[in-house]
Amino acid sequence: MAPQYPTAALPQAQDPTAAVPQVQDPTAAVPQAQRAQRAGAGASHAGPSHAGPTSKRARRAKAKEGRNPFFLWVKEVATVVVVAIVLSFLIKTFLFRAFYIPSESMVNTLDVNDRIFVNLLVPEPFALQRGDVVVFKDTKGWLVPAAEKVDGPFTWVQDGLTFVGLLPDNSEQHLVKRVIGLPGDHVVCCDAGGQLTVNGAPLAEKYINAAEVPQVRDFDVVVPEGKVWVMGDNRNHSADSRAHLESNGGFVDVADIEGKAAVIAWPLNRITSLDNYPDVFRGVPAPAGQ
Repeated sequence: MAPQYPTAALPQAQDPTAAVPQVQDPTAAVPQAQRAQRAGAGASHAGPSHAGPTSKRARRAKAKEGRNPFFLWVKEVATVVVVAIVLSFLIKTFLFRAFYIPSESMVNTLDVNDRIFVNLLVPEPFALQRGDVVVFKDTKGWLVPAAEKVDGPFTWVQDGLTFVGLLPDNSEQHLVKRVIGLPGDHVVCCDAGGQLTVNGAPLAEKYINAAEVPQVRDFDVVVPEGKVWVMGDNRNHSADSRAHLESNGGFVDVADIEGKAAVIAWPLNRITSLDNYPDVFRGVPAPAGQ
């Protein structure tokens, strides 16, 4: 029989995971509602790439809502007025200018107090033609000196509007007549039939006021270079080149011509373009030597 030896109690092998305390999730104790709240807060501070543009648009919309509609209206009106003044000034300076007719020298073509627009592109860059109705400055003293006007409280307003072209020039220091002779032309009144001739060709002048028979004023002139011979359509009531033979020969300097009258703009019942009657002058030959 084998001898029996006493055995000591051996320690049992311990589960290595049994004694290791489990690490608790720090978020485990946070209620789900709080986690959701934190997540929402994080999204609201996600950065300018998400919330910035939306905020700016909202601020702009709010600012627009807060603007006073009256000031917006005033701004729009002021813009329109400024644009109109600038355009009017440019047109008046380079294209067209308004004048009013103070006399009866061009009846029936033009009546007293007609408002006309003058084409400033004539005589340069576009050349004058026989029959053109032109407005020119009175540099030869044809007009009686105008009485000095007393300035009123709103004179500066009228002067300003005239300067920018919104009102016609009523300074009365301009004249309007029809061009009959160009530089080099030989103009004579009258032939055996009582007609005006240019370079020997008689003119059947359709534009003359038919209400009166024109009085004959004899003259025989050759138009110098740089000048023109002008006459009014209302021959018996026009102090034109015929009446100023003693002053510069009755000629008008081309340099004094403001432009060619293009249209009647006022009154409304007289709005029309102005004709230079090319058929009247079609048979006029070129001046001698040209």
